[in-house]
Amino acid sequence: MATILILVGTESGNAQMVADALKPVLDAAGHAVDVTDKAATTADLVAHDVLLVVCATHGSGDIPTNILPLVETLGRERPDLSGHRYGVIALGDMTYQDTFCGGGKQVDKVLELCGARRLGDRLEVDASSQPLPDEEALGWVEGWKVLV
Repeated sequence: MATILILVGTESGNAQMVADALKPVLDAAGHAVDVTDKAATTADLVAHDVLLVVCATHGSGDIPTNILPLVETLGRERPDLSGHRYGVIALGDMTYQDTFCGGGKQVDKVLELCGARRLGDRLEVDASSQPLPDEEALGWVEGWKVLV
């Protein structure tokens, strides 16, 4: 059993919808799961050994405002997260090819720079072809939870 923190980066609520759909699946697999859209410091992560980031993209490939302080802190301080494993679900819109899933990609990169180990592949959900991101994420998490 792992202690999982689902970190939500959202502007319009789609990432929160995905996180809320995934929590019961991970709970049912025997994991202790918390969901937050308010994590801002490394201290917010320490009680969990696995992080699952569900991150939207807005603007020009930007990280959502609510998770930006955490990402900036991790990038600046580069804390040792080598004891953490993580997964990323990035939400974007392929009609913006140059910045597609930019928010999730940036969070993925900063976690890797801090030494965390990604479990499986990053899921990139395209809003232009998949209007309900929770459906694709529910399929993805079935394989991901086995890696935890």
